[in-house]
Amino acid sequence: MPGGGLAYKSTQSVVPLSTLEEAVLVFGAVGLTGFCLGELPFQSSAPESGGGNVMASLRGRAIASADAVHTTILFVTNDKGTYLISRPQDLSLPEFTELSRLGMEARVEDLYRALRVKLRDGRTEIPRNVPGMFPFNQWSTNLSGTSYFIPISDLTAMYLNMLFSAFDEQMGLFVLDERRNLRPAGLAKFAKSRGGSLHDNPASNRVITILAFESYVLEFAMAEQAFIGHQMMLLEQAMGLGGWSHFASASPNAWFEALNFTMGSQPLSQAIGAGWIRTWLMNLLGKNPPVSFPLGLSNQERDLLRTYCPPYFKSMDTAVLSFLDIKLNNLKSYAPNTISSRWKDEGAIRDSIPKFSEECVDAVLSYCRYVYGTYGRFPVYFGPCRTTFAHQAHHLDPTFYDQFFHADACTETQRQHMTDWHGKA
Repeated sequence: MPGGGLAYKSTQSVVPLSTLEEAVLVFGAVGLTGFCLGELPFQSSAPESGGGNVMASLRGRAIASADAVHTTILFVTNDKGTYLISRPQDLSLPEFTELSRLGMEARVEDLYRALRVKLRDGRTEIPRNVPGMFPFNQWSTNLSGTSYFIPISDLTAMYLNMLFSAFDEQMGLFVLDERRNLRPAGLAKFAKSRGGSLHDNPASNRVITILAFESYVLEFAMAEQAFIGHQMMLLEQAMGLGGWSHFASASPNAWFEALNFTMGSQPLSQAIGAGWIRTWLMNLLGKNPPVSFPLGLSNQERDLLRTYCPPYFKSMDTAVLSFLDIKLNNLKSYAPNTISSRWKDEGAIRDSIPKFSEECVDAVLSYCRYVYGTYGRFPVYFGPCRTTFAHQAHHLDPTFYDQFFHADACTETQRQHMTDWHGKA
């Protein structure tokens, strides 16, 4: 502790977390748990039943994910290396089935080694100054000897999944562009007032703006990140470790650049939808700087995080249809005589799941063309990838707490951790 009434310098040697300790934390955060139950009304006949096609997959992991999209990837960095932890959709069905079995057998270290993809040797750092880090976090963030976890969400997959539900006839939302005088966001021909199925009458309470819709997308994704941090904190208490979650995107692109994400760039005028007159003025005044944003992550072998937008797809049409194909394949296809869900009569249930109507698919395509064509990225306000917080796990020095706090500040589990987990008195 660098100063003040709690100033303290530990005399204990630094002990990094073991692979097993990291494995337990990672399993609690994003470990594979087999197939989810998917207990939904898989039918299209009942009004506003949803049809069950809201699900993006039937694969599960330790944290909740809206519609099983599993939008968040966990990155781990320590003194030895930096790793990405594969998500359920990053695995083939046989791989997912086999690795889920490791989790059910409590072979968490084997599962951890199988899921992690090494990105580089050594710890990944971001600039240890403002705006990369807040001043009050600089002395205690991503330090040598700690394990550091950065959850990063692909907003595009969640966005598309929500659009298919929003524009389905049972929901029928209508989206307006608040930056363009509330004009329909590519959806005019799908409005009920023009014979379509989307509720464009504000009295229906089904009219929203692009920002409102994208805020819902972001909230769902950030919930996954919060679940990750919460699970880790609970496990740390049970294991006798220390740890803390903190805001880690004061400089929005710092972690993306440090992890070598593919970055996109556009003029500020395009990002805010300035129109040609304001763009001309911004250029004239020298106030139209480039705005960079993360697009995805690739290495020499493959795309590790492939968002549903250009440049990973030729166009938004291609991205939308690719996502829909994967989504429907996850819900409708299965291999007979294999376990690919939790259902007994798997074939009958899958056969009952309705497809999206042609009008719904066309509305999603038209909306995405409008958004990307107008603003040059998808989503408009947040870009394809987003991180908000990071989490650090580390060993404690109980002497600090004995010196400054009452006896109950440390639990007996924390006091005994080095003996129980590392055989050290």
